[in-house]
Amino acid sequence: MVHRMTSVLLLLTWSMQLGVAQSPQPASAPQDTAQPTAPIEVHTTFRVRYVNGANVYVEGGRSTGLAEGTRLVVRAGAASTTATSAASESHQPANPEKTSDDASGLITIAELKVVAVAETSAVCEVLSSTRPVVAGDMATLPQEEIEKLVEKHALSNTRNYPAVVSFTEGDPMDEDVRDAIPRPPLPEVNRAQGRIGFDFSTIHNRGPFSSSSTTTGVVLRADITRINGTHWNLNGYWRGGLTSTSSRNQPTLQDLLNRTYTISLTYQNPDSRWVAGMGRLYLPWASSLNSFDGGYFGRRMSDRVTAGVFGGLASDPTALSYDPNRRIAGGFTNISGGSYDDVHYSSTFGAGVGMLKWSVDRPFVFTENTIDYKRVFSVYEALLLDRPRTGPGVTPVGAGVASSFATLRVQPHPRISIDFNHSYFRDVPTYDPQLVGTGLLDKYLFQGFSAGVRVEAPAHITLYTEIGRSNVSSDPKASWNTMYGITFNRIWKTGIRLDARYSNFNSPFAQGDYRSLSVSRSFKDSFQVQVQAGLQKFISPVSKDNGSRFLNAYGECFLGRHYFIDTGFTITRGALQNYNQVYTTFGYRFDNRWKREAASATQK
Repeated sequence: MVHRMTSVLLLLTWSMQLGVAQSPQPASAPQDTAQPTAPIEVHTTFRVRYVNGANVYVEGGRSTGLAEGTRLVVRAGAASTTATSAASESHQPANPEKTSDDASGLITIAELKVVAVAETSAVCEVLSSTRPVVAGDMATLPQEEIEKLVEKHALSNTRNYPAVVSFTEGDPMDEDVRDAIPRPPLPEVNRAQGRIGFDFSTIHNRGPFSSSSTTTGVVLRADITRINGTHWNLNGYWRGGLTSTSSRNQPTLQDLLNRTYTISLTYQNPDSRWVAGMGRLYLPWASSLNSFDGGYFGRRMSDRVTAGVFGGLASDPTALSYDPNRRIAGGFTNISGGSYDDVHYSSTFGAGVGMLKWSVDRPFVFTENTIDYKRVFSVYEALLLDRPRTGPGVTPVGAGVASSFATLRVQPHPRISIDFNHSYFRDVPTYDPQLVGTGLLDKYLFQGFSAGVRVEAPAHITLYTEIGRSNVSSDPKASWNTMYGITFNRIWKTGIRLDARYSNFNSPFAQGDYRSLSVSRSFKDSFQVQVQAGLQKFISPVSKDNGSRFLNAYGECFLGRHYFIDTGFTITRGALQNYNQVYTTFGYRFDNRWKREAASATQK
């Protein structure tokens, strides 16, 4: 504390002295008392300290006039030169022979651009080169950069500027040391990785009306952040069909699983008040609305308040009110603040309208609130009020609560988490019942109060359970709903991962149970295999399907660094779903970081 206060006093004393020294002289003061301006040292040549991948570090920074965007050239045989000049009315260097960019007899081997600058050093990117830049090379300023530098120094010595010193925390001396270390561009800037491939699948439907079909499509998985240095990001997964030999009224399990993925192009700029996103995505401030195909557009009204609009096709088959023709549109306002290292809160409220084939189906109002304290506990609440349209001969339904979720999660230990939940649904959910056995619909299996525990035990074993009582007015008494699961992240030394799950449920829309088992294994990051089997039995008033058995097998092989091949099959046996499916994907993987690593290895 004494050291920090001493630093503050020294800086304040220096600022006051500087302000006095730069104060204009009174009108009566003699003109001959002005002190001559000290000569300015203009550096035009900088030694390359070292090279790290695509980043070139040079010995010279803010103190020698370098700034972000400054261009440098590396020439064979270039030597270090320093020009000293006195600022004059002509703003020219005193020794133009040394500051001129005389390139006669020298061969340019690289062009650099300063992308990050500290007090005594800077980081450059290579714009072009005829050979790799190595430590010891000399980078020089071209003539146009020298003229800008001289003009800048001349102006700074003929004008007085106020000195402002302000800080609220931290040791100024420590901060000066940190400022002397150049910072290269963040690794997430221009990070582009992902894969693109062509998909081919065949399906053979069994039963009394046996038929076959083939489909070709495109698969894209992307994780591209700060595209081309901007604040646009592309993240997610997408699979689309190109051709099909026949149409199927009933989608397969793989088709439904693919429709649960999201891919979006989003704009997030900390220096801009505008936010935007498009694709198959969630509204970032209200994920309880489920994903939709469309977009959102908003503006930060302040550091804590964001308002905007959203709209699109609500095509998520796991949604409570799923309909392939449903569209939604509305507006929202979010208030958030705090820090994830301490207390953080977020509150969103808005209104919108749901439409079926452009006809108003149900207007709605929603709210979603979250408060977190580190990783110790969190509270989440989502509420949806609407007024659904009813058909002829059906008793009208008034405005009211359509669904409600509330969760309190406590983590007394990094390996133990406990949650307490309450859920309510006014209407019978219309999600696709084929997804019951996948675990994506577990949140709908409990109505009323429930509690769950997740424990990460030794030996890479994770245990989890959810127990609750479903209480519906039509039931003579409440019924118990249970879900148990265990995960072996690594069985002994085999590297095999196993996950087993069992659930028994009795809700207003269905009753029954399901069992699933998943086994996966990776082999030296070049080959992966996964097998999943399940059995589900249920009785539901919204579906004629009373259950099914399924088996999925999937394998992925990497052919070198860039190419991959995925192949697998699905077997489903049930009253409505009874088919065999085989699919194969061949594609290309990309990651621009590989190029940087290769360049770094070559220079070493």
